[in-house]
Amino acid sequence: MIAIVKYNAGNVRSVHNALKRLGVDAVITDSSEALQRADKVIFPGVGEAGSAMQYLRNTGLDRTIKNLNQPFLGICLGMQLLCAESEEGNTSCIGIFPEKTSRFQDGVKIPHMGWNSIESLQGQLFKGIKPGCDMYFVHSYFVPAGKWSIATCNYGSAFSAALQKDNFYGVQFHPEKSGEAGAQILKNFTEL
Repeated sequence: MIAIVKYNAGNVRSVHNALKRLGVDAVITDSSEALQRADKVIFPGVGEAGSAMQYLRNTGLDRTIKNLNQPFLGICLGMQLLCAESEEGNTSCIGIFPEKTSRFQDGVKIPHMGWNSIESLQGQLFKGIKPGCDMYFVHSYFVPAGKWSIATCNYGSAFSAALQKDNFYGVQFHPEKSGEAGAQILKNFTEL
């Protein structure tokens, strides 16, 4: 069973619907026990880091997430919350990735919104995906390209389009809104 984390951030339903289209059963839950029992966990997110982290702390989900051992996928804000901190409201986050999420600087349109290509693809999450493939992005904050990057995107400069550390994966783009290629990435995750 795949569990989709229900918390104070949007986009849960569109991820659920994308999995349904793949024929994958998923449950939307904020139960620590259900997350621990799940075969895989997806942590979507559209929203603001501070209020999302406050909800996760109040419910104990921040500690639950940190201790999960099954494949785990953070999407957009969900990926950013897996980092150590965010410039958005100077928020302390979950801390899986020892990275800081920063705001795009002047010189590029904010938010970064629309289709952009991903490069330097590594690992099983990108099986069947070609470098240069376009994904759909909507974000004002980013994780710099670095040690944990398994895909990059260029918007003003290179940033992490995807991260991986142990069983934790994160994608800055929205696979559920990225057509066939995004569906392939979700399928790859379900098969990890």
